[in-house]
Amino acid sequence: MKTGLIASEPLSPAARRALVAGCIGFAVDFFDIYLPILALASVTRYFQPPGLSATASTTIYFFIFAATLLGRPCGAVIFGHWADRIGRRRTTIITILGFGIFTLLIALLPGYAAIGIWSLVLLIVIRFIGGIFMGGEYTSNNTLAMEMVPKERRGFVGGILQGAYPIGFFFVSVVTSIMLSLTTPAQYFAWGWRIPFVLGAILAFLFLAYYLSVSESSLWLAAEKSKAPLKDVVSGPHLRNLVQILVMMLGFWFAAQSVIGVMPGILIHQLHVPGKLLTNGLLITSFIQFFAFVAFGLLGQAIGRRLAIVLSGIMVLIAGCGLYAAAVTHALAGGGLVMTTFIACLCYLLVISPWGIVTTYICERFPTHVRASGYGIGYSLAVVIPAFAGAYLLVLRNFMPYAFTPVVLIALAGVLMVAGALMGPETRDVELHAIDPEFMGTSPAMGD
Repeated sequence: MKTGLIASEPLSPAARRALVAGCIGFAVDFFDIYLPILALASVTRYFQPPGLSATASTTIYFFIFAATLLGRPCGAVIFGHWADRIGRRRTTIITILGFGIFTLLIALLPGYAAIGIWSLVLLIVIRFIGGIFMGGEYTSNNTLAMEMVPKERRGFVGGILQGAYPIGFFFVSVVTSIMLSLTTPAQYFAWGWRIPFVLGAILAFLFLAYYLSVSESSLWLAAEKSKAPLKDVVSGPHLRNLVQILVMMLGFWFAAQSVIGVMPGILIHQLHVPGKLLTNGLLITSFIQFFAFVAFGLLGQAIGRRLAIVLSGIMVLIAGCGLYAAAVTHALAGGGLVMTTFIACLCYLLVISPWGIVTTYICERFPTHVRASGYGIGYSLAVVIPAFAGAYLLVLRNFMPYAFTPVVLIALAGVLMVAGALMGPETRDVELHAIDPEFMGTSPAMGD
């Protein structure tokens, strides 16, 4: 009875502001992350030497996105340290300002015709640095939000935070579509693509103005401070926690890269699904995805995060692989493209939705004095290997039809999710405010 009453209590005003800030931050973060994928998809030649082959142009296009992904773990390492040292709030303010400025710089870039190959080099470097600030933003901001809510609400809040991803993806898709509709191809090539980046910067600065009203984490304020949180989290007893999280997150990132980074390209270029049909299908799926993230967050709260992730990994392994193979088989057999798109979107929904458990679980695996470092590194570092999913598919095509190769990565994702979860403990009842005995030099680390 007591637990039920606590669970029904409303969040405090400070906790609500932190939750809203976490959602806005993640949404703006994902808006900026997917800007080059959508806004620059048709104008990458603006930054490239003329006469490049389609393969070379596509490779550069994917590398621009990879530069952002690779910047994120760097930001998690750098700013996770400072979030544990000087505070979640101050670090978040710095990172918001940073990725807002670097998003705006892209909107101001001249093209290849003006400065030659430096245009492409600057684009990639700016995206990488922007990725560093983006990785730092959710590392500090999400940690603050999780520390502000009661234990019985953590699953729900974690799902809400992750639900900001489809919101960001949805809005960048809408903005890009509007600009493509309002401009001619020549106008979009010359200046139209810049507008979404300007809007991304404006959103960052508006978010910064709101964030100034967010309070610092009371848990961090009351906790003992580590002099070297990064060192603490990659050595001693916390290293075991970090390795477990990295194994699990390899699975989650392979799942994400398989259906977000790879599947759309195969559907369009290999199976000839119209881009507009697939885009509309993914937009609808993104709307549903928000509620699916919350549902998986609540599932973890109801049955335990560890069990929920194990069951999710099995679902990815069986249903994810099956649905992807079904979509490809249906298309190759001459089936309707609408049904192919529907099956692919259902695969996308099932494979990505377990992310609703991730933020809560990782935060619960580390004590307060290293939580931002542990969460940021654990969440982001594992993306490095899956970020090159396209290269793995080129190898796999020597052994199987190219259109089916993502099945291998989806299966690997499911196995790693299950293995990573089984390596760690259940965390649903962990008290985030508990003092880490190891930090006090007396007994084993939290969660072990």
